[in-house]
Amino acid sequence: MTIESILGAIVIGAVIGAIGRLLLPGRQAIGWILTIVVGIVAALLGTLLAQVLGVATTPGIDWIELVMQVVLAMVGVGLVAGLKRGSRT
Repeated sequence: MTIESILGAIVIGAVIGAIGRLLLPGRQAIGWILTIVVGIVAALLGTLLAQVLGVATTPGIDWIELVMQVVLAMVGVGLVAGLKRGSRT
């Protein structure tokens, strides 16, 4: 892995995590670093899922893959927020 790919994963993960968090209804009591981590994991899993399902890679924006990543980020943020909320009580 090059430094560019690592920085790219962090930036894409931050964007995916932020979009997923914004689209998830309600308030999520997790920090921005955890949001980025969830976004990175969602981006990687979304890409893997798209490849397994045979979604074609295009030279432009892969909208189907992007939607998969955002949905996975929403699920991830919801799970992490729920786990964090459950550990306080």
